[in-house]
Amino acid sequence: MSFKNTLLHKDFSINCKGKLLSLAEPLVMGIINLTDDSFYEGARSRHWHLVNEQAGKMLEEGATMIDLGAQSTRPGSSIVGEDEEIERLLPAIHNILHHHPEAIISIDTYYAKVAEKAILAGASIINDISAGDMDAGMIETVAGLQVPYIAMHMQGTPQTMQIDPQYNHVALDVLDYCAQKLDVCRKAGIKDVIIDPGFGFGKTLYHNYSLLQHLENFKILDAPVLVGVSRKSMICKLLEITPPQALNGTTVLHTLALQKGAHILRVHDVKAAMEVIRITQFMNAMDKAPM
Repeated sequence: MSFKNTLLHKDFSINCKGKLLSLAEPLVMGIINLTDDSFYEGARSRHWHLVNEQAGKMLEEGATMIDLGAQSTRPGSSIVGEDEEIERLLPAIHNILHHHPEAIISIDTYYAKVAEKAILAGASIINDISAGDMDAGMIETVAGLQVPYIAMHMQGTPQTMQIDPQYNHVALDVLDYCAQKLDVCRKAGIKDVIIDPGFGFGKTLYHNYSLLQHLENFKILDAPVLVGVSRKSMICKLLEITPPQALNGTTVLHTLALQKGAHILRVHDVKAAMEVIRITQFMNAMDKAPM
């Protein structure tokens, strides 16, 4: 696939169980991890009242979606089985929707069984770090559920992905993979597919920044693009800091991602991300305004 002749910006919308979300302007997805093993402590929450408070705060600050994950996918993390994921996720879904019935919940899982149970419990989106590669039944399951599907690129698994990742040309290789997955998903009957290039998943520091540099070329896929760079190692390694110190670097990368066409930012810090969106949108409007 060539990087030439990329499409002009297109406005997308996704159907979340009857609620149509416009992506004409970028949206924010807030991260809540129902595990003690997440790389960023600020996103961890196992107690229901804290989950509800965190979800409420994110929604109040402007998040359109809440992304719930029940196991860590950081490099070298331990595997949590599908039954344990279900035990962690279903009460959280019920609690959030009880207190915040307007919430649109995304479920971060690569298990088809978890996806089905979570959607039936009230979630509206499936976010799969493996794009169906870790559970052969996932794509067919999501197609049957008729919900939006976030298909992410990852080289290897969370246990192996950072062991010497290799690419011929990282941006082109990831783009080709996403194009193939998009075709598979659409042929299976999934109407709303969101592409995630997978920053930090099987990529070196150079790979991550090269991917960001070429992000605008993903427009050729004719699908919304989600970017998840919040407090990740591509910031911490470069600046020699820790995740709690990485908000400023995250804001810089969010600005660059929006300038290159990202539709959704998956973040730990909703307020800061919303400020980035407001400023970049204002600048875009200035560009279009008559002198």
